[in-house]
Amino acid sequence: MKDILSKICENKKIELEKTKQRCSFSSLEKILQNINNRKFKELIINSQDKKNNNIIAEIKKASPSAGVIIKDYFPEIIAADYEKSGVGAISILTETTFFHGNLDHLSLINKKTNLPLLRKDFIIDPYQILESKVYQADAILLIVSILSNNQIKDFINLAEQYGLDCLIETHTEEDLNRAINIGYPIIGINNRNLKNLSVNIDNTLNLINKIPKEFIVVAESGIKSKTDIDKYNDVGVYNFLIGESILKSSNINDKIREFLN
Repeated sequence: MKDILSKICENKKIELEKTKQRCSFSSLEKILQNINNRKFKELIINSQDKKNNNIIAEIKKASPSAGVIIKDYFPEIIAADYEKSGVGAISILTETTFFHGNLDHLSLINKKTNLPLLRKDFIIDPYQILESKVYQADAILLIVSILSNNQIKDFINLAEQYGLDCLIETHTEEDLNRAINIGYPIIGINNRNLKNLSVNIDNTLNLINKIPKEFIVVAESGIKSKTDIDKYNDVGVYNFLIGESILKSSNINDKIREFLN
């Protein structure tokens, strides 16, 4: 039986072929605008250097693990609330089938906020990197476990050509070793196993001591309380990607302030 990650990636390949038939790479390039990058990478580095907690707050309607999180979904309103609450950046799920996302949400949110925007999707093709720039993302997520080392290097280079920053996502020690060898300075450690969707909040804590000091770690998934944040601070982590615990809270603003104070 195929795991959920394999299913998502297979579906993504099918979706991409259909998208490319509607709009080729060269056609997409023609509508590319010279859009300034809102410095996602710089934000992460500054937060780490100053030891200030920074939240990349996620916007998503649904997920395979949680089902529908927000029934009446207005991503631009959530983004505006996030900015008022003091988050540093916003992650937007654009995968359509399993997360009910949409690329148009990037452009929509871009009009409502000045914060850096991370496109969170399952990027397996250079087309998606150009697509991310066209729809006004500032950074993209690259998942180590679904890409070869050469793909990751090529995708980083292409992203940089388009003025996009990257977040290199890992989950296992093997992923981490590959990311370290590739050398991009911002590494995400996902506490969620994308193959079976289980969460281990200690995953980041267990892997952090294997990372050279020149890399910056973003802890992802399963972070629910200030106690979790404090644990990560104790091992030198100050950047966090948090979604469900904020979106499911009764008051988004209060939840974010809890994390930041």
